[in-house]
Amino acid sequence: SGSGQNRSTLPSTYMEQENDWDRDLLLDPAWEKQQRKTFTAWCNSHLRKAGTQIENIEQDFRDGLKLMLLLEVISGERLPKPERGKMRVHKINNVNKALDFIASKGVKLVSIGAEEIVDGNAKMTLGMIWTIILRFAIQDISVEETSAKEGLLLWCQRKTAPYKNVNVQNFHISWKDGLAFNALIHRHRPDLIDYDSLRKDDPVTNLNNAFEVAEKHLDIPKMLDAEDIVGTARPDEKAIMTYVSSFYHAFSGAQKVSSSCFRLAETAANRICKVLAVNQENEQMMEDYEKLASDLLEWIRRTIPWLENRTQEKTVNDMQAKQEDFRDYRCVHKPPKVQEKCQLEISFNTLQTKLRLSNRPAFMPSEGRMMSDINGAWHTLEGAEKGYEEWILSEIRRLERLEHLAEKFHQKAAIHESWTDGKEAMLTQKDYATSTLSEVKALLRKHEAFETVNIMGRVSTRSEKTLVNARCQKICDQWDVLGALTLSRKESLERTEKQLESIDELYLEYAKRAAPFNNWMEGAMEDLQDMFIVHNIEEIQGLITAHEQFKSTLPEANKEREAIQSIQAEVQKIAQSNGIKLSGANPYTSITPESIDNKWEKAMAMVPLRDSALQDELNKQNSNDTLRAKFATQANAVGAYIQEKMEEIGRISIEMNGTLEDQLTHLKEYQQSIMSYMPEINKLEGFHQHIQEALIFDNQYTSYTMEHLRVGWEQLLTTIARTINEVENQILTRDAKGISQEQLYEYRASFNHFDKDHSGALQAEEFKACLISLGYDVENDKQGDGEFARIMGIVDPNGTGAVTFQAFIDFMSTETTDTDTADQVIASFKILAADKNYITADELRRELPPDQAEYCIARMAPYTGPDAIPGALDYMSFSTALYGESDL
Repeated sequence: SGSGQNRSTLPSTYMEQENDWDRDLLLDPAWEKQQRKTFTAWCNSHLRKAGTQIENIEQDFRDGLKLMLLLEVISGERLPKPERGKMRVHKINNVNKALDFIASKGVKLVSIGAEEIVDGNAKMTLGMIWTIILRFAIQDISVEETSAKEGLLLWCQRKTAPYKNVNVQNFHISWKDGLAFNALIHRHRPDLIDYDSLRKDDPVTNLNNAFEVAEKHLDIPKMLDAEDIVGTARPDEKAIMTYVSSFYHAFSGAQKVSSSCFRLAETAANRICKVLAVNQENEQMMEDYEKLASDLLEWIRRTIPWLENRTQEKTVNDMQAKQEDFRDYRCVHKPPKVQEKCQLEISFNTLQTKLRLSNRPAFMPSEGRMMSDINGAWHTLEGAEKGYEEWILSEIRRLERLEHLAEKFHQKAAIHESWTDGKEAMLTQKDYATSTLSEVKALLRKHEAFETVNIMGRVSTRSEKTLVNARCQKICDQWDVLGALTLSRKESLERTEKQLESIDELYLEYAKRAAPFNNWMEGAMEDLQDMFIVHNIEEIQGLITAHEQFKSTLPEANKEREAIQSIQAEVQKIAQSNGIKLSGANPYTSITPESIDNKWEKAMAMVPLRDSALQDELNKQNSNDTLRAKFATQANAVGAYIQEKMEEIGRISIEMNGTLEDQLTHLKEYQQSIMSYMPEINKLEGFHQHIQEALIFDNQYTSYTMEHLRVGWEQLLTTIARTINEVENQILTRDAKGISQEQLYEYRASFNHFDKDHSGALQAEEFKACLISLGYDVENDKQGDGEFARIMGIVDPNGTGAVTFQAFIDFMSTETTDTDTADQVIASFKILAADKNYITADELRRELPPDQAEYCIARMAPYTGPDAIPGALDYMSFSTALYGESDL
């Protein structure tokens, strides 16, 4: 047949490996050297069975005779009779017969023709031999559903797993230090290798030791020198694979003597590994739960005293600093703890599901760390939060009022201190000591006016009698003159008296009207300067209305002021008309016309200032009302969103749409959708911060509070995470128990039918009715007794009185499927122990992966039976402890 002709095909993996060979050889000449040496040794290991060998791989296969012989030896089949001629055509025909045979085994030879082999083409000859090795030495290797190269690699990994410093990940660098070769030998023939004496930093010694032992005791020819491997950055993969495949065939060939026992041991080891892996994973989850629960409870324990601290501050600013700390706690420190609590619940539920699936007893956390303890502590924390925030708000209100009262007090005190300035000196004067009766009366009246008591005293007059002694005519004559003068003076005095009485009456009238007007002005000035504190538009509008009413009285007040001033003007007019000199001030009051005008001007100057202050406060309250409206609009939207999503999640958890994977995908997309709403929550937090900074305590536009919405948002995130976890656990159950999608639908339909309140859980009586509908004979069982009590102990180990859907399907699947048992694990250990009642540490390390072997050794009690030997371990009690039938 033609040399360039395409032949039948082998799987694409081999095509890729063949192409890799073409590139590799061109890239690194050192690999060609390693392949020559390895391939030659491999060929000779088979040819020697026919009493021959080759020296030069590209020369000795040129005539096709030894090539055909090699194929007959490794395949056990007869090839067509070779041609014995020496001519080129005879050689080509022989090589073609060999190539045709290779092709008949499902191998596709790419670019390899008989002419190249006959011509001694090294590249093509090595490629052909590699193809033969792949087909006859590697393709048929099968380990745990993997084959060929992957199967060989997995076999190496399984066999070398217990050995320190060995990590087989490939067929090049992983073998460079020689420890993997020694580990393979020691695993099967521990009498040939002292593995503990080998050092990772001495690869040449390690490699030589393995190659020499293999050649001497295992009939594996030395295919490489240690220097070939150590001297290259990356040993040739094909050379290493060829060498390792010889170890595989040597050991698997020896095991064929007792292949059934070998398979039995492998099965036993796999069962134990599976059980231990589940147990290790469960124990790790238990440890993680305990640590997370402990950390969370410790955080709650530290936080609650801070929230319960009611140390009062002295100023509003100090309390607002506490309010800012609380906001930082709610927005920064608490959210991660909410996630931790949610993760703790999810981990707990997942762990319980896995324990039920693996036929293990339910996990009971250490005292004080149950989920009920966590929820109780969390409830206390939230109660403390609510109380703390309410206390902060009430304290801010209290301090705001106190600061307002203090400012108002200081203002009134300043007015009083100003008015009383100098009055003490006046009241301590003793000017009355040298005064006449009339002057005393005048002083008394002035004093009475000072005390704002409008009591007038009577004015008493005194008449003088003139005694005339008529002695003589002259005196009599003079009497007439004196009489006339006396009469004139009397008339003048009487007239003056009347004028002075008029002035006095005007003084008294002035005093009577000036005192209340002065008091009114002082009260008005005090009101105009009065501090005010309001919390809404209605309150400030009330103050503005009162101020406008006050302003409407000013024209009448001004008329009264002018009337009072006109009295003083009348006094001045009378005095000037009659040449009367007024001595001193008004005896009835100290209130002067100048003081009235000065106070009036001050009061009038205060009016526009009061207008401005009231308008500023109105603007502030309008701004606050805008903040209220903004917060309320956002809060109402967020509250409606949370309510809507909670209802949707409730429906999703009950409905059965698509496969569990579809539901899980949908839920995770739904979770992402909810998380994308987070900016709206942050926006609301921003509005709430502005509300608090503005000291706004009420909001008539919404019934939602920030705390209410925070708790609702946390519950929403927790609920969707819990629902996702429930579906994940259902997938775990389905896969572990082999439940079909149709069975899951049936379970869900039964559960939903009896879940009348759509709470996602069946109460005890609802669950009992469900069991009866499924054919369980529990109708007549009393509470806490019989089969129903046994089942409730399984589905509700914590005694909550409710059965979740996850617990329901766990129970149903457990009732209908088989699981590993303690007896099965004991039987598996017995196989690994060669039917002994105990097992040794060396046997565990030889048969199990390192971490699982050490896990068993650390937990197995010493065996104390009559056939015990030093170091014997009790695998029976260990196995029963795995399933909760005794303490581990």
